[in-house]
Amino acid sequence: MKNVLLISALVVVSLLVGYTFFYLYDKSQEEPIVYQTKTASYSDILNKTVATGAIKPREEVDIKPQVSGIVEALYMEAGASVKAGDQIAKIKVIPDMISLNNAENRLEIAKLNLENATQDFNRQEKLYEQKVISSAEFQSARLRYENSRQELSTAQDNLKIVKEGTAKSGETSLTIVRSTVNGMILDVPIKVGNQVIESNNFNDGTTVATVANMGDMIFEGLIDESEVGKLHEGMDLFITIGAIDNHQFQAELEYISPKGTEQNGAIQFQIRAKVTLDENFFIRAGYSANADIVLASRDSVLALNEALIQFDDKQPYVEVEVSPQNYERRDLKLGLSDGIIVEVLDGISAEDKIKVWNVN
Repeated sequence: MKNVLLISALVVVSLLVGYTFFYLYDKSQEEPIVYQTKTASYSDILNKTVATGAIKPREEVDIKPQVSGIVEALYMEAGASVKAGDQIAKIKVIPDMISLNNAENRLEIAKLNLENATQDFNRQEKLYEQKVISSAEFQSARLRYENSRQELSTAQDNLKIVKEGTAKSGETSLTIVRSTVNGMILDVPIKVGNQVIESNNFNDGTTVATVANMGDMIFEGLIDESEVGKLHEGMDLFITIGAIDNHQFQAELEYISPKGTEQNGAIQFQIRAKVTLDENFFIRAGYSANADIVLASRDSVLALNEALIQFDDKQPYVEVEVSPQNYERRDLKLGLSDGIIVEVLDGISAEDKIKVWNVN
């Protein structure tokens, strides 16, 4: 009985040991790697860079008042189309006390001068009629009289301008702010009741309105110093505006700044391009936009995904399937790349099956 139990125990132990060895052997056998393959294809390749910026009118004109005072009325609001000479606002003049006092004094002096010149002229006229004085003396008295009359008229106009901003004739009113150009009003930064300052040699003056020609728009943006050397005037740009979906606007590069500025630790250069407008879209000033600038392009060339390419001492190569799961190395000569696919100039054909390295 003891022999039977001993034999049974040895058999069980032998089976367990044998199973353990089989299990370990089976686990040590790796499955063979099966690589997938892809082929090159003919495609268009664009090497482009992107500039960020905004759409702006080429010229924005700030309309300034010619007199200081209080805004009495506004005739236009932002978005209105205006022509040169159209009224935008009216200013109520608050006269400066010194200027008002000087104008009043000048008027009083002009009145006194005219009174004196009138008396002298009347006296000289009687003497001339009596042939007591010569014609030259009489003409001199008449000239002083006419000058005095003109000085009085000028003093009256000057006082009216100081007090009301309007000449005596009423033909010229400095209190009316008019547009100096044709275009659209982009902004009216003042309200009725605001105080404004006239534009003069010592002060830019208060902006009453900003007017721009919305038919002449440009793209202004920044380009990195690593790309600016590849640009030249006349290049085509494709503008994408964030506020307008699924549409690109064409533009032509017309300016590249000769001086860069530091932006967030990088040197950026300003560029400007004339935008070709589409009558189906109204572009507002200040839209943010991106400009795709095509640096180089290839049409219908043999191209390969860059993820399939390996490098050995800067020599690009791929492995081409010569029989099922058997591959040989092929060195490549590459051309233009867009960062995803690259032009293949030599080394493979469109029929070759290329090993995909990252798929088991």
